[in-house]
Amino acid sequence: MKRILVSLVCISLYMIHAPGLHAQGSWTMVRDSAPDINTGVMLLLSDGSVICKASNAFGYGNLWNKLTPDSTGSYANGKWSTIAPMIDDRLYFSSQVLRSGKVYVAGGEYGSGVNKAEIYDPIADTWTSIPTPDPGDSIADANSQLLPDGRVMQNIVNSNQVDYGTKNLIYDPASNSFSYGPSCIGDADESAWATLPDNSILFVDIHSYQTDRYIPELGRWKHDANVPVMLYDNFIYETGPAVNLPDGSVLFLGANSNTAIYMPSGDTTRGSWVRGPQIPNRNGIADGAAAAMPDGHVLCAVSPVPNGTDPDSIFHTPTYFYEFDYLTDSFTLVDAPVGGPFMPSSPPSIPVATYGCQMLNLPDGNILFSSQYNDRYYIYTSGNPPIDAGKPFISSVSPTGCEFVISGSLFNGISQGAAYGDDWQMATNYPIIRLQSGSRVYYVRTHDWNHVGIQLSASDSTYFSVPSDVPDGDYSLYLSANGISSDAFSFHYTNCHTGVTEATANNSLLKVYPNPLHQKAQLVFSAVENTGCVLRLTDLYGRTVWYQDYKAVTGINSCTLDLSSFEKGIYAISIELGGETKTTKVVSE
Repeated sequence: MKRILVSLVCISLYMIHAPGLHAQGSWTMVRDSAPDINTGVMLLLSDGSVICKASNAFGYGNLWNKLTPDSTGSYANGKWSTIAPMIDDRLYFSSQVLRSGKVYVAGGEYGSGVNKAEIYDPIADTWTSIPTPDPGDSIADANSQLLPDGRVMQNIVNSNQVDYGTKNLIYDPASNSFSYGPSCIGDADESAWATLPDNSILFVDIHSYQTDRYIPELGRWKHDANVPVMLYDNFIYETGPAVNLPDGSVLFLGANSNTAIYMPSGDTTRGSWVRGPQIPNRNGIADGAAAAMPDGHVLCAVSPVPNGTDPDSIFHTPTYFYEFDYLTDSFTLVDAPVGGPFMPSSPPSIPVATYGCQMLNLPDGNILFSSQYNDRYYIYTSGNPPIDAGKPFISSVSPTGCEFVISGSLFNGISQGAAYGDDWQMATNYPIIRLQSGSRVYYVRTHDWNHVGIQLSASDSTYFSVPSDVPDGDYSLYLSANGISSDAFSFHYTNCHTGVTEATANNSLLKVYPNPLHQKAQLVFSAVENTGCVLRLTDLYGRTVWYQDYKAVTGINSCTLDLSSFEKGIYAISIELGGETKTTKVVSE
């Protein structure tokens, strides 16, 4: 539980260089002020733009500001705009960017959205409500994570005053509906959730040494190894974020200066913990932000530890910035952001508590930083090159109608990117693509990437569509995940239908998402006229195992593909339409 900030923050103009074993990073203030003041999470859309939760006055807000990089790909010189407001106002809530590129939000510790959820469609610029099973389920400021099949595991902080922090919902994008999922064993309220390389989800039970881990292949939560130190404060039980490290381990940052590092077992058995280094100078993170940077370090925003029951003695100011190096198990003090119309202060800090700080990994390798109730944003640039272990690899790019499919590996990266205690989720472990010709940079929109997770070894692919204003020509194509970019891939682009919008240009569209799927998926295809067609599912031996007559409409068609009654495996789904047959592979897991 947090009190709401009631004054504009002041950014320190006093900066020092702390000694360290690595190069000092640097801060740049985004050139223009945002249209509104920030009130929370920042999310990276799959077209490279950033949407930032905002309000036009102190309060909860339902507004979002959008930052689009300029023609050279610079976010510092980017353009601000606004998108459609949410249906409900909410503050401290769950959020996920889905495989479709749409945005999921649910709950809110404050505001009218406490027990509601909605979906943002970036192409249509619209928000749509998602019906929840029980209005008495208070999602509030609960955590969430994407599952391997693209569904969302959503915790419920308070379910009709019972099952506090243990009950979960599952949101299925294919059916746009919730169902109840497996319950946690311990209380997940205020906990930080982390996805592991095996796609399981780990958290530390509130004010406890006990941990819970969700195992997707088992479909249930189980206790894992006990954490060696207490990570929660003793007053209102806050803790900090959990951040993936390049070696597969996870750094958990406590509110009380303690840290702990979890090493996964790689299977369904329990992992192991070691006590991490203390956060220096009696600082901790009672809610707040940290980001796994492309160089393998973790940028952390920390404040003096809680020491009482009054909120003023829980959420202390100021906030300092440290980099954690997992190779040396050490924290190094770095400069604070500077600039803007603010009075200077010292030491090298900003006069806000950590819970008012947010971070986001940008595709160019930098970290975007914001503080609540401030309309200025800042970018942190590491002083070190990205690590090779996180570099995506591109093997091929193929046209599919007016879109493209790109294949390769490590499209989900080696971390989830930035994290925050329990109140925001801003993962960026999905592919972002940019085209470059000379100094000119164009971001394209990726969607329906085939995997969710981190540090995956399987072959990756994703669809991408090029905006209609991109001219024909030869480009260097780059794919990044969490800000770590691939090498350049030569790409010749020819506009499929000049002037036709992305939503209607693809007349040969056929796709299934999510794919691989879990029981159900969405089948999307296009038709040039209203006509009858046949949907047909065949197995590896070419045998028809299911078919259905379907009335197609002109343009994009969408229907639910239900494989819950079939054995897991590989199938082919085909559309027999207008004398032609379109076929694509479907994997049921």
